[in-house]
Order: sequence, then C-alpha cells, then structure tokens
Amino acid sequence: MKVEVRRDVCVGAGQCVLTAPTLFDQGEDDGLVILVEQPGDADAGAVREVAILCPSGAVRLIDD
Repeated sequence: MKVEVRRDVCVGAGQCVLTAPTLFDQGEDDGLVILVEQPGDADAGAVREVAILCPSGAVRLIDD
C-alpha cells in the first residue's frame, strides 16, 4: 500500500495528524498535509481510516 497526498486539495482539517501522527504532519506555514513516511503493513488500518476521515479527499490509498 502506498499513500498519495494532494496538498492542492487539502483544507488543513488535521484529521490525518490526529489519526496517524507518526505518518502525517501539517505544514507550519499553511497547515496542509505532509506525508512523513510511507506506511508499513502495521499502519494499514490507520491509513485507511485517515483516507475515510479526510474531508477534502487529500489522502488517497494506492493498493499494490
């Protein structure tokens, strides 16, 4: 599984950081999503939840 983040559609809601803080962060200047690292297998559940909770659809899963 890979994660794609689309900063151009991010609204800075922060659900990604609240749900998976080791994988996601927000830019200091703009509050937009930053992918800290690609998730491992153990993170799959949290990443799926982030993709569901993201109000703008800025976090997308790409299954291998």
